[in-house]
Amino acid sequence: MSEESVILPVKKPKWLRVKLPTGKKYTELRSLVEKYDLHTICTSGSCPNMGECWGEGTATFMILGNVCTRSCGFCGVKTGRPDTVDWEEPEKVARSIKLMQIKHAVITSVDRDDLKDGGSIIWEETVNAIRRANPETTLETLIPDFQLIHKNLDRIIAVSPEVVSHNVETVRRLTREVRIQAKYDRSLAVLKYLKDSGIKRTKSGIMLGLGEKEDEVMQTMTDLKNVNVDVVTIGQYLQPSKMHLPVKEFITPEQFKKYEEFGLKLGFRHVESGALVRSSYKAQKHIL
Repeated sequence: MSEESVILPVKKPKWLRVKLPTGKKYTELRSLVEKYDLHTICTSGSCPNMGECWGEGTATFMILGNVCTRSCGFCGVKTGRPDTVDWEEPEKVARSIKLMQIKHAVITSVDRDDLKDGGSIIWEETVNAIRRANPETTLETLIPDFQLIHKNLDRIIAVSPEVVSHNVETVRRLTREVRIQAKYDRSLAVLKYLKDSGIKRTKSGIMLGLGEKEDEVMQTMTDLKNVNVDVVTIGQYLQPSKMHLPVKEFITPEQFKKYEEFGLKLGFRHVESGALVRSSYKAQKHIL
């Protein structure tokens, strides 16, 4: 093998160093999670912002199991045949939120293309259960595309979360490689349908470092604004394992700032842009 054919990993820069989470609120929540075996994306995904978010009373929960029917090249969630639906899950999630005294909860899920309803019934019941048990808690639902089936999206719309989010994840050119079974225009259509149907606050996010170009990122942000998305998050892609897509570039803080300024000029209500930004970063302020 020649030297030219060897692809070396991109060295992680100093601005991606993560501080260990600390603080009284974080410590209290961590002990509750361990004592009652509560499941959050924050812990299972080793989110770099866990301490900050928990300190502000925000946490993210995943429903419908931990096996996805899609095999996106960037995602660390297992792919395969999911387990049967746990119909007690809505009450379990609601109980977890109550025990943790969460002020703002983000709910997400794997894709369940194996189900006729795409999992939307469990989604609807989960939101309703959380509201019964935690009437003061505000909600963001980070949903799959439900294959743009309107009756499934309508169940989310009917329970009217404060924020409904759906991520385009990457630029148009890279969608087939990065998301495989997803479609860029279908995601835009989902976001448009949500807004046109009366959802007050819509949100989407993209990852950088997969080979996208600056003009493509700005075009993606423009596309999102054209379907009246209110909030956009922009973060650095980090490779979950050697089996996933490699990081092609680490975006500088200056470039992230440039995207933030561009997004604000476009008219987004909130733009979270930075190396460690994830979909639910500063989620509690996106309801404002």
